[in-house]
Amino acid sequence: RFLNPERISLPDIDIDFCGRKREEVLNYVTSNYGQENVCQIITFGTMAARQAVRDVGRALEVPLPEVDKVAKMIPPFGEDANIEGALKNIPQLREISEQKPKIEKMLSVALRLEGQVRHPSIHAAGIVITPKPLVEFLPLYQSVKGEITTQYPMQDIEAIGLLKMDLLGLRNLTVIQDTLALIKKTTGEEPDLENLSLSDEKTFQLFQSGNTDGVFQFESQGMKEQLRSYKPEQFRELIALNALYRPGPLKSGMTEKFVRYKNNPEEISYEFPELEPILRETNGLIVYQEQVMRIATDLAGMSMAEADILRKAMGKKNPEAMKAQKKRFVQGAKDKGIDKNKAAKIFEQIKFFAGYGFNKSHSAAYAYLAYQTAYLKAHYPKYFLAALLTSEAERGATSQVVKYISDCKEMGIKVLPPDINASDINFSVVENDIRFGLAAVKNVGEGAVQSLIKIRERIGLFTSPFDIFKEPEARNINRKVVESLIKAGAFDSLGWKRSQLFHLIDIMIDFAHKVQRAKESRQSLLFGGDLLDLPEVPLEVKEMPEWDENLLLSYEKDALGFYITGHPLDRYGKYINKLISHKINQINEGDKINGEIKVAGIISSLRLLKTRKDERMATLFLEDTSGRIEMVVFPDHYQKYYDYLREDLLVWIKGKFIGDSESKRMQLLQIMELTEAFKNLAKRMVLRVDLKGTENSLYTELHKVLNKYQGECPVFFELYTPDACRMVVKSVDIQGVSPSEELVEVLEGLLGQEALYIE
Repeated sequence: RFLNPERISLPDIDIDFCGRKREEVLNYVTSNYGQENVCQIITFGTMAARQAVRDVGRALEVPLPEVDKVAKMIPPFGEDANIEGALKNIPQLREISEQKPKIEKMLSVALRLEGQVRHPSIHAAGIVITPKPLVEFLPLYQSVKGEITTQYPMQDIEAIGLLKMDLLGLRNLTVIQDTLALIKKTTGEEPDLENLSLSDEKTFQLFQSGNTDGVFQFESQGMKEQLRSYKPEQFRELIALNALYRPGPLKSGMTEKFVRYKNNPEEISYEFPELEPILRETNGLIVYQEQVMRIATDLAGMSMAEADILRKAMGKKNPEAMKAQKKRFVQGAKDKGIDKNKAAKIFEQIKFFAGYGFNKSHSAAYAYLAYQTAYLKAHYPKYFLAALLTSEAERGATSQVVKYISDCKEMGIKVLPPDINASDINFSVVENDIRFGLAAVKNVGEGAVQSLIKIRERIGLFTSPFDIFKEPEARNINRKVVESLIKAGAFDSLGWKRSQLFHLIDIMIDFAHKVQRAKESRQSLLFGGDLLDLPEVPLEVKEMPEWDENLLLSYEKDALGFYITGHPLDRYGKYINKLISHKINQINEGDKINGEIKVAGIISSLRLLKTRKDERMATLFLEDTSGRIEMVVFPDHYQKYYDYLREDLLVWIKGKFIGDSESKRMQLLQIMELTEAFKNLAKRMVLRVDLKGTENSLYTELHKVLNKYQGECPVFFELYTPDACRMVVKSVDIQGVSPSEELVEVLEGLLGQEALYIE
């Protein structure tokens, strides 16, 4: 006998928890209802085209390079992201299949396997609870790890009438808990987020400014633009904005109308006066499903149960059901004294909006969570951003970490590099700054970090990296850990150069092994000796030059996923601003209208592709100090600028925005190395000289330097006379120079840091 033998449509019960507490909730549910009555739900991973090719290639013993080559010919997305489509539209794949029988067989078998179930896994949130043991209702599955799940996937469980619940670990709730813990640990304060004033001025200022990176549901570029245009002043407006920022309302124009009506209230009109009390809060628009239901009860006399049936019918757009519902609505409205034709028009109006309607209670809950995160960012920004960075680093979202570090910079909060003497496991708050967490360094696991912190708590601050390896916990710290910590700059506070520390890695590891062996055997101690077989700790490290800036930053990026102590663009300083129209984080969907965008940065994640016509193209990511954006290089520009498409190259790019508010993308139109851009795009170089007290020898030296770097860029002098008059004159005896990093460095050495600029 099933729990729900009549197949009544059961409610969809979703509950979100702090990610770290989900296991506790599962344990509670299991202990409360009985282990035999509760289990998680199975899902099935299916074979994608590339995976099928690789699996079959391995089974048929096709050489790995050939398998890899064939798999990469199948597009990862789009209409041809399957074996059949790829064979039809990609000539190279068809050609290799026709020429090599083994490849043809591999693709033939893979074609039959594509889309088939490859492996079972566990649904991220779903659980099922039954009133009697699970085995009386459905078959169960035990994984190799011993985990028990249903054999039926989610849809089949609902179909047989069992109650499915989603217990989801929500990362944003974890960020809130971590923020509160940091605030309490550092200040002793305990903000009460359950009883916040819903009219907090600083919080609404944050929403109105669009400074909502990290704010739940409100951080997309499109939502930021919507907030800046609408300028919400009340909590109910946040509920509506959250409900309207969805594909349906956005495409229908409802969202745009909602914003326009806020700024132009005289445009709001109600075709039927009866609708005003229901729609006043949403500027005359039907935004919520609850509004549809209230119209049905207030105007047509329906019961709440009948109104809910109407809501569902409108959402599913079932013609037969809609016909019956319209008849019931019109008759009910007529019984309440509303004209039949008028009632029919009201029904058609709500039918249009109901297709886009969102559940208000759902939107209100999300808006309140958004309000809580915005409140923390407005009142406790450094604690909130530290918790946010920890969360993103834990899931390996490097691009998000870069984005939030940029957000910190914009808010005047420094993100300090990792330091074995100052960092905790996670990002922490140090006075007015945020300190990078050691666990966020690549290849440094939580176990190694906990060992480092234990050692530090016991012996005090490290004065040498060898201090670590004298302790028993050092067995968790291997070569990879040490390499990554050095590259990340975590040992910088000890006063040694990173190049010196890297040179000592073998000695450190050897020292650690001998210490551990000696401590395990204790032979030396048994005979009263002094561990004489240990190497001496070098008191003086061999002097050597530090890595050059490019290598140092490159290693730093290897270890952290991004640059933190500097950026390759930093050395160009303010001069770069003369060459660009935007920093990457300033680009948004509005730039589609404004045409060309000029940006500068470093190329990363270059990916070479082919079109259906067998033409080469590419995608890449461009990173600057504010963030990163995807670039698409179509075949004509790929061919023209092929020499510049190299990872880690500093470039200037002109392009146009082709993405949307969710996915930032640009089309590359022109590219050149940044050093070339300074030469080719600079219109003039201006040198500031104070005539008061300036010796003739300076002019002689300047003349030599400018002659040495001759080029096409005109040189102007901005002269300040003893009585503070300013004159700008063009150099007569110097025709022009070729701007370069080297020239700027020499001139700044002669005249000072602020003494020249390039336009």
